[in-house]
Amino acid sequence: MFVYILECADGTYYTGWTTNLDRRVAAHNAGRAARYTRIRRPVRLVYWEEQPDRASALRRELALKRLPRARKSALIAGFHPR
Repeated sequence: MFVYILECADGTYYTGWTTNLDRRVAAHNAGRAARYTRIRRPVRLVYWEEQPDRASALRRELALKRLPRARKSALIAGFHPR
């Protein structure tokens, strides 16, 4: 499971969870995912983290959604994918 943050074309952030990052980002960009991202395409994957199970992913998604924009931006700025 993955928790991810997308940056939308209008500069806003969208947070979600998935089992397959590539497929989910493609769905967002094709307009077949969340209503929020459908009108804010294209989106760009800017942050992700792996979680051991669905429950953990949902808890982390909620925690990330509750962060203020400045904290999300700092998290993204310090993110270095492997």
